[in-house]
Amino acid sequence: MRQLTRLERSIDVAANRLLAGRPASGPRAVVIEVAVFLLKQAWACIFGALMLVVIVAARLWYPDDAALARNDAMTLAAVAIQVGMVVFRLESGRELWVIVLFHITGTAMELFKTDVGSWAYAADGVLRIGAVPLFSGFMYAAVGSYMVRVHRLHDLRFTRYPPIWATTVAAVAIYANFFTHHYVFDARWLLLAVVVLLWAPTLMHFRIWRATLRVPVLLVFVGVALFIWIAENVATLSGAWLYPGQVDGWELVSGQKIVSWFLLMIISVVMVTWVYRPRRPDAG
Repeated sequence: MRQLTRLERSIDVAANRLLAGRPASGPRAVVIEVAVFLLKQAWACIFGALMLVVIVAARLWYPDDAALARNDAMTLAAVAIQVGMVVFRLESGRELWVIVLFHITGTAMELFKTDVGSWAYAADGVLRIGAVPLFSGFMYAAVGSYMVRVHRLHDLRFTRYPPIWATTVAAVAIYANFFTHHYVFDARWLLLAVVVLLWAPTLMHFRIWRATLRVPVLLVFVGVALFIWIAENVATLSGAWLYPGQVDGWELVSGQKIVSWFLLMIISVVMVTWVYRPRRPDAG
């Protein structure tokens, strides 16, 4: 409860009042736990979900001849979402700096990747840095937002979590490889092996309502990376950006991008540990 925002504490109190007296076991209890889990996940994803809605809506309904360019409209919408997240107490102040940091690191990578031709955005609008429209950084911020929000909504605890210094070194190496692999050896598979070695012993304990479950944290990482890859397919289908193979006609984003998202997600995981230090299940 101490980690929840004021709005979330109010929702938590109301939800517990609503569910008071419900069975603690049996099929109905399972249905309640599943429903609460899905609702918490949806709440954690709200930034990313709103961004995806903006991207799809801009593709379907935004006029091509509007005075305000489509990319600029998406940027202004993204700013409004971020401001709303803070004003309406959906993010706490200490979480915001991690989200902003992930925004900055993502934008820096976007500038490099578009310059070397890894992907491209439509060349319209003035709210951009070089070839990169400013809304792109908010997509990285959405990943960071999910990470910090899911951490407190599920009161995450860990057993055998690797040392923070070791995970930070791994995150720095992963980030550097996104740049250096264009010029020297691509170390992504080596880095993937490092991630597996670091986090393989780690179990994540997450509270739903009454139930607290534990799962291998690597399995959670894979699930989140897969979900981001699905969202990426929606975004590219909507024309938010295109990979070289999609210029002559949209096609499914390569499955190899799941590995890229997996590694990029590790960076956000490490950043979250700078705000929420991993706690053991028996910690107060």
